[in-house]
Amino acid sequence: MKNIVVGFLTILIFALMAWTASKGRAYHGGEHSKVTENIGNKTVAVQQQQTSATPPQEKSDREKEQEQLSALKDKAGNIGQVKVSAEYKARCSACHGVDGSGMQDGRKLMGPKLYGQNADKIYKDLIDFKAGRKENIIMKGLLINISEEELKKYADEIGNFSNSAGAVNK
Repeated sequence: MKNIVVGFLTILIFALMAWTASKGRAYHGGEHSKVTENIGNKTVAVQQQQTSATPPQEKSDREKEQEQLSALKDKAGNIGQVKVSAEYKARCSACHGVDGSGMQDGRKLMGPKLYGQNADKIYKDLIDFKAGRKENIIMKGLLINISEEELKKYADEIGNFSNSAGAVNK
């Protein structure tokens, strides 16, 4: 019985393939391939319109240097500006980033951004993770053997990230 069903489905698949090929779809240069060509022509026309517009004004050397410096700062982030404890680096930075940005080397990390949040909210979230009110197996595993005083210390440190970075930038 199994062989009959498989044989029937195989014949059906080959029949559908033959029917599709006979219709001359885009794969064979049929009527539907013209749609693809039209899209390409519209794209070229739009690009030509954009290039025929007014040329961009030339920037001064100072502006170019400032843009390059800004790009480097954005790429580097605040990692060098935020001082973190060894405990934070050991427990938190793998998922939340060294500076709490949730990013590392231009890629999003597993944990959310902590930078800019206040210490009270972070402390409440840490307590909720530890108690199981917020569900996250990784966080619960990391926090299960940590006292509430230590959690408060972590929350205060993370809450001060934006303050310490702001002091360095001034």
